[in-house]
Amino acid sequence: MGWWGHLWRILVAVALGALAWTELAIWQWEYDRAWFFVDAAGGLCSLVLMQYRRQRPVAVALAVLAIGIVSASSSGAITVIIASLATRRRWREIAPLAALSMLQWMAFELYNPVSVENWWLTSPVVLMVIAATVATGLYIGSRRELLVTLEDRARTAENEQAVRISQARTAERARIAREMHDVLAHRISLVAMHAGALTYRTDLTPAEVRKASAVIQDNAHEALTDLREVLGILRGDDPDESERPQPSLQDIPRLVDDARSVGLQVDYSDGLGAAQVPDSVGRTAYRIVQEALTNARKHAPDTSVRASISGAPGRGIVVEVCNPLRIGHHGATAPRSGLGLVGLAERAALSGGTLTHEITDDSTFVLRAQLPWRV
Repeated sequence: MGWWGHLWRILVAVALGALAWTELAIWQWEYDRAWFFVDAAGGLCSLVLMQYRRQRPVAVALAVLAIGIVSASSSGAITVIIASLATRRRWREIAPLAALSMLQWMAFELYNPVSVENWWLTSPVVLMVIAATVATGLYIGSRRELLVTLEDRARTAENEQAVRISQARTAERARIAREMHDVLAHRISLVAMHAGALTYRTDLTPAEVRKASAVIQDNAHEALTDLREVLGILRGDDPDESERPQPSLQDIPRLVDDARSVGLQVDYSDGLGAAQVPDSVGRTAYRIVQEALTNARKHAPDTSVRASISGAPGRGIVVEVCNPLRIGHHGATAPRSGLGLVGLAERAALSGGTLTHEITDDSTFVLRAQLPWRV
């Protein structure tokens, strides 16, 4: 609480105390000056004790009520303390202290020289004042609790919004990384393979060098084109960018032909034929075969690869690509990123399928995906 919060409460207590004490103070000054000073001291003590009403509300209330039996000037402090106590909204404290406040007034009226003879006529007014004080405290307490609840809700909403934003950013970064890897890894691996051949093969004829250079140039251009398309889709500046054709199941034979054209031995079996497969599933199957051929070309270029796709509506689609592990070390290999299989597993999961990979007893790496194909 700031200084103004303390100040206006003290002013209210002083004003109420002065209003209740004025008539009696005149009588005390004329007929019992010692009582005057005792009453004033009791009022000052009540104002001091009022500052501790939040730390010890019940004890402070009892102490000030005791002072109020001999001090009319403490009435203002008693009112503020009872109202403050009521803001806690604990009836086991409010009810007894409100009753004691009424008894304190009755005890004071027994020897109050300026009170009316029929003091019981003023009792309903005092009861209404005490009830109004308690009601004001209850209202302030409920208002505070409401504000605290609203602040907690706002804070919780902000935290949840921050978490959602963080999750959305993480998901978007993963999507961008997955898309970039799928699009570029295939092309860059072709470039790396032919560049490596030019580095280590010194017996190539000029025609073979030109052919390898042409392959490098073509795939570099294709990689740049694919990169521009991906960046255009991710930026979303042009709404037509997202409508560009995406690879599907029918594009896998061309993907296999590209791998064969650079010397990779691929045995491809298509058990689906011209079946109409959902676009999202076909695109996932294409990316799985693409990543598998890229890995084989990067890590085991001199081995044979077997790829097969089979399935039926209701039973799903099975994509399986396997190749023997490379024996020994032959020249430079492409750096490992470790992200391709992670991205494929995410793609398969997003499609409602699964992806597994293992090394069999005969040293064959097997990549297998099960994708849903609903009827």
